[in-house]
Amino acid sequence: MMAAMTTTLAIANQKGGVAKTTSVASIGAALAELGQSVLLVDLDPQACLTFSLGIDPEDLEISVHQVLTQRIDPTQVVIETEDGVALMPATIELARAEADLLTRTGREHVLRGMLEDLAERNASYDWILLDCPPSLGVLTVAALTAADGVLIPLQCETLSHRGVGQLLDTVHDVRRFTNRDLAVWGVLPTLYDGRTTHSRTVLETIAETYDLDVVEPPIPKTIKFAEAPAAGRSILATSRSSKGAQAYREVARNLLARASRDRQV
Repeated sequence: MMAAMTTTLAIANQKGGVAKTTSVASIGAALAELGQSVLLVDLDPQACLTFSLGIDPEDLEISVHQVLTQRIDPTQVVIETEDGVALMPATIELARAEADLLTRTGREHVLRGMLEDLAERNASYDWILLDCPPSLGVLTVAALTAADGVLIPLQCETLSHRGVGQLLDTVHDVRRFTNRDLAVWGVLPTLYDGRTTHSRTVLETIAETYDLDVVEPPIPKTIKFAEAPAAGRSILATSRSSKGAQAYREVARNLLARASRDRQV
């Protein structure tokens, strides 16, 4: 995989609207607050992560698309953001990457190769978070192939976990064919309203149905999350003391503890 001290985590759920991109930006910023060096990779053609960190995709001449399809030097694409994390941005061009990569031999390994290229150029990070597109296409499979683990954000507002089974089927295939060491780190509950029985029920059923760990604490539903991308910063910068920011800080500490345990095994 990557350099021994790098933890590469894919954040994936093919269902949109589960606060996936918010989670990538917020966990990344929280890990940076803890003194970790962090690279976020935007693999979604909608470029929501890129936009939410204050970068207009339309202003970019090169992005992760050129790295994956034309094999340009990945360090040329990395941007340092105000949130203390490095970003490999996306543009709408990435929508073509799926088609470009479909006919390429070894397409599942294209992202792993890019991350290895980064490491060889001494661009090393403690954490690399891969913001997967809301689909189970080539880019998501490539991200799972490159990752040590996968974290699944799950909206607690509705019984939205039917798609989790499909994602776990894909994880199973990836383990069989391209990355036998891929671990499911668990479900991250988002848009959680502890006042409702429904939210609590969703949490309980997902743990039971799929026998998955639940990464604590659940991320509360708050308007602050909607405000942060418009400011081009993560919620940790725009609303430092909010419940949402505090929850992501705790999640980051728990992920850091998990990575430390894994390294000792």
